[in-house]
Amino acid sequence: MDTESQLGAAAGGSLLLCAALLAAGCALGLRLGRGRGAVDSGVLSWLCYDALVHFALEGPYVYLSLIGNIAEADGLIASLWKEYGKADARWLNFDPTIVSLEILTVVLNGSLALILIYAIVKEKYYRHFIQITLCTCELYGGWMTFSPDWLMGSPNLNTNSWLYLWVYLVFFNSVWVLIPGLLLWQSWVELKKMYHKGTSLRKKFQ
Repeated sequence: MDTESQLGAAAGGSLLLCAALLAAGCALGLRLGRGRGAVDSGVLSWLCYDALVHFALEGPYVYLSLIGNIAEADGLIASLWKEYGKADARWLNFDPTIVSLEILTVVLNGSLALILIYAIVKEKYYRHFIQITLCTCELYGGWMTFSPDWLMGSPNLNTNSWLYLWVYLVFFNSVWVLIPGLLLWQSWVELKKMYHKGTSLRKKFQ
């Protein structure tokens, strides 16, 4: 497949929609993070984008998969998943593992992202508990999405195209590994600081 056909209307439209969701997530996150530090503003931007992806893209995917399959569906969201299905064929037809994971992702991860946004904005004590839980769920979902296919020799993955391999499969999925990993590290550091602060206060009043 040549480069021109790879970067056709379907691919361009799908990437444009993802970019629009990213812009919307960043704008909303920066608004919610107004007056906060750069780190929290960045985290809020990511969480807003994360929630938008779960509800606006993956939610319709679950619905369309439960009433039929993506390959036969019409509409903007269906066309995006059809394009991604060129890289991973399991997304085109009803795959029980993928659909089960996506139901969990939409309901649990989407809800946790909203709760975490609230916890950060309102400075709730449970912020890092929710953050660790959400990040663990994101990493689990990524592993269980690809591990079964890897164990079978990746029969459904199209790695012959640079677009499908490096953009659709590697880039888009690695984002949900890298950022949750960084947020787990942030939670570790912040919890460590809180522990040492509490220990110092107890020693001071002993």
